[in-house]
Amino acid sequence: MATPIERVVMRRPGPSLRAANAGEWHYGPTFDAEKAIAQYDRFADLVAASGAEILWYEDGGDGLADAMFTHDPSLMTDHGAILLNMGKPLRRAEVDGHAAVYQAAGIPVLGRITAPGQIEGGDCVWLDAETLVVGRGVRSNEAGIEQLRAMLNPHGIEVLGFDLPLWQGEEACLHLMSVISPLDDKLALVHAPLLPAPFYQLLKARGYELIVAPDAEFAASNGLNLNVLPVKPRDLIMIDGFPETRALMESAGCKVTTFEADALCIACEGGPTCLTRPILRRAA
Repeated sequence: MATPIERVVMRRPGPSLRAANAGEWHYGPTFDAEKAIAQYDRFADLVAASGAEILWYEDGGDGLADAMFTHDPSLMTDHGAILLNMGKPLRRAEVDGHAAVYQAAGIPVLGRITAPGQIEGGDCVWLDAETLVVGRGVRSNEAGIEQLRAMLNPHGIEVLGFDLPLWQGEEACLHLMSVISPLDDKLALVHAPLLPAPFYQLLKARGYELIVAPDAEFAASNGLNLNVLPVKPRDLIMIDGFPETRALMESAGCKVTTFEADALCIACEGGPTCLTRPILRRAA
């Protein structure tokens, strides 16, 4: 999850975000659609500068305000894409948009999660090519994890589920990737208090070095100081305004580029990882 990005699905916010009812979408007080769109443009420029090819999932005014968070509706594997089933009902129609992007790009679809199964991409963390970890919580459930196992076990991939806490309630968003961001092979940024203990033990057993993010910045950012996108190993994009978290990563040899995102990420509960669905990363 930290090797160089070569292809990525993104969606530039536009009419759907402008028309969004902030209360309905659970957006915070710093939400400002026009400012969020401008902040997104800066972020998209950073992704493009990495050399990644961007496949655009267009906002044609479909009303799907959260669809800019392309990480969640699908999951990419070496054997094709998996179309997921979103735990947030307002987002379920986004999956068909991802299906259309993959069809247009000639990318095979391995399978699709169906009700009662629920999986969101933010709950999925690849530890290595043979191990997928899924956070079991408000957005992803055991039925979805079982469907993933049925799709991936025949390809030699183990799917492990770990329970997440409720944290701020079922309307808020706590994904597994809310508490861990891979930065390099065997290096990750974590929020230790919300990390499932068995998952922590697995990471240590696999030889991971864990950078523990400051609790105060996690609280101030609603968890988004931890949402860090590696465009290649230890070359990272994060939200501006969290200098202690940034300094910890830089002390581990990381290059960190920031962008302002109070109206885009802080308000809308999704960071730079959420804004991308990497579909091809160069092998290490």
